[in-house]
Amino acid sequence: MLLDECVDRRLAADIRGHDVKTVPEAGWAALKNGDLLSRAQHEFDALVTTDRNLPFQQDLSRFSIAIIVLRAPSNRVVDLRRLVPELLAALPVTRRGVVTWVGAEQRA
Repeated sequence: MLLDECVDRRLAADIRGHDVKTVPEAGWAALKNGDLLSRAQHEFDALVTTDRNLPFQQDLSRFSIAIIVLRAPSNRVVDLRRLVPELLAALPVTRRGVVTWVGAEQRA
């Protein structure tokens, strides 16, 4: 599993039972979303992000990687950690080329 740059890297330690790498650890920190997805699909099953716009900016069906979008009140690790149980439950049912939303939609 690959953690996008917008996800606090400390979250990786909370995702037990999975091999987790961050975008910077993969050496892809400078890549735009399309290039990132193109490379990541060959090495990872899923990309975890907090970028809610990604599904609308890319044709994700072109990529053989599952996209999991975390919806938390903020990108702070304390908020993201609350979503880990739901993330772990979603991982076995995610499908490549499809977005899985984790966390409740936040209302203003």
